Amino acid sequence: MQTKYSIGILGLGVMGRSLALNFQRNDYEPIGYDIAPKLPDGFNVKVTNSLEELSGSLITPRIFFLMVPAGEPVDTAIASLKPHLQKGDLIIDGGNSHFTDSQRRMEELAKDEILFIGTGVSGGETGALWGPSMMPGGSIEAWPMVKEMFEAIAAKTDDGEPCVDWMGPGGAGHYVKMVHNGIEYGDMQLIAEIYDLLHRGAGISNWELADIFSSWNERELRSYLIEITANILARIDEETGQPLVDFILDEAAQKGTGKWASQNSFDLGIAIPTINAAVESRMISALKSERIVASKVLGKAEPFAGDRNRLVAAAENALYASKITSYAQGLQLLRAASEEYGWGFDLSRIVRVWRAGCIIRADLLYDITLAFKANPDLPNLMLDDTFSEAVRSRQADWREVLQTAVGLGIPMLATGASLAYFDAYRSERLPANLTQAQRDYFGAHTYRRLDREGVFHTRWEEEK
Repeated sequence: MQTKYSIGILGLGVMGRSLALNFQRNDYEPIGYDIAPKLPDGFNVKVTNSLEELSGSLITPRIFFLMVPAGEPVDTAIASLKPHLQKGDLIIDGGNSHFTDSQRRMEELAKDEILFIGTGVSGGETGALWGPSMMPGGSIEAWPMVKEMFEAIAAKTDDGEPCVDWMGPGGAGHYVKMVHNGIEYGDMQLIAEIYDLLHRGAGISNWELADIFSSWNERELRSYLIEITANILARIDEETGQPLVDFILDEAAQKGTGKWASQNSFDLGIAIPTINAAVESRMISALKSERIVASKVLGKAEPFAGDRNRLVAAAENALYASKITSYAQGLQLLRAASEEYGWGFDLSRIVRVWRAGCIIRADLLYDITLAFKANPDLPNLMLDDTFSEAVRSRQADWREVLQTAVGLGIPMLATGASLAYFDAYRSERLPANLTQAQRDYFGAHTYRRLDREGVFHTRWEEEK
């Protein structure tokens, strides 16, 4: 009797292969499909290059998991599958698709009674193989079909909870992944800026910094990104015997999810300056040839003459406070999107999914989960008692770090944006009154007053 497979994996690149092995290890036998597979030795998953064989080998209703690049390749893959689909079949897109594409695909497939899930998958190759964080959304009827298998392959928290949950209808899953990646952009840039200040600014060696980041990873900053940063700084280049990181070209690439988060934040009117600064920093890094010229024309950073130990201690506090604002901004964006698109997000459940398996996993996510469990309507993470105390108690060090960076000429766009966000959010009065007056002056856009109701306009210039 022919074997029937639980799930078909279309696209056997690194992520697709890793997920296939993860499903197999958890007793959900996969069959892989790729028109030109490049498989490593020992890959023992059944593979075909025939869509007819693929569709005929699956248990019904059939589940197809796409692991292909976002954009047109997803639509092409869906179109190629359509002749082989039956009512009730399910297509899952596990790539980094834009949430509006996932909404469209769900609606189009629903016309033929085909189900669709767009799921964020975080954790890279290792996560895909041993347990990713997963953020599915789409056709609500599809969740019972995959819930058990997704929970089986997902990462587990220390208390045994699977890092997967249903996000909501339409593009909700890919939206959550987009914001996750935006927070990831912010987190990575904040770490890079602290590294730059301490290494290039204060002259602390990579070996010393590896130890410093390792020690930070034993306290409140404990997280995956801090852990791998310590490992990176300690890695020696075999050819030169010097730290490998010093030989890596300083141009940061991006695949678009961080940019999408920034673009959508403007659509929804939500400020995410830390994340925006991280995206902009990658753009500036891409100007390598211009920066080389500018360094000769405009000058370089100044030498540091202060207390290095004091700066390291302040940097730890500044980094933690900045990370809190990055999460606060991302979660505020999620709340606004939930209201705008009708997704009904439970922020505590979303954050719980990020506690293991994903790139932004960190100890502080446990306290963030508790904060939103205690107050589901919390408008901003910084208003929670735990986190308000965390940022307030660190602001002197936060300011010292930035003042030092400004004096040295070390750019800290994301760290500076984080502190400015904190200061703006806690300001009872901002200079927007002047902005409104300017708008009324040149464009008669009107303004409101503090002392009375209504809308007002002033003739600012005396008539001649």
